[in-house]
Amino acid sequence: MERRAVMEQPIVDDRLIEACKDGDRESFRLLFEAYQHRVYSIAIYSFGGDRTAASDVTQQIFLKLLTSIGQFRGQSEFTTWLYRLVVNACIDEQRRRRRFLPLGESVAMDRLADKRPQERRYARVEIADSVQAAIGDLKPKLRMPILLRYIEGLPYEEIAQVLGCSKGTVASRLNRGHKALARRLAHLREEVLAGD
Repeated sequence: MERRAVMEQPIVDDRLIEACKDGDRESFRLLFEAYQHRVYSIAIYSFGGDRTAASDVTQQIFLKLLTSIGQFRGQSEFTTWLYRLVVNACIDEQRRRRRFLPLGESVAMDRLADKRPQERRYARVEIADSVQAAIGDLKPKLRMPILLRYIEGLPYEEIAQVLGCSKGTVASRLNRGHKALARRLAHLREEVLAGD
């Protein structure tokens, strides 16, 4: 079963969107509850697991949504429009942070050999953190297709709409993203093999 199918499917229809446009706070609360976890999941991966940054961007998205939902014309799915806001906010925040944060921070990994069960669990958490950081380190044009495809489970057509490009470009960026992640995470495979 696909991850997206397991996720709670929000009940957002045209009436709810119109009520939000009319300033109905209860409708906006329902919209927030329906999409907050999806927005946060894209943000957390976009920032390599930085929960503070992900929370900040999630708040920014919903504040922006509150003031700009009137700009949604219904020419695409609401989720496509929302994901576009999320992608743009994450890219903008990454640019802003790059001006202020030092470069070159990386996650160190311990060897997995001869670990006790508790240590193995800790090692798995470290691996997950490394994967999250590697995704966060990708250039936005490679990171966003990876997040939209594998975290949100969107089909190529919808990713193309969100990113404003062709399906072929999405496929190419996913391919390049896979290769970049394989290079960045090669050390994990070596460490796991060394532990066997």
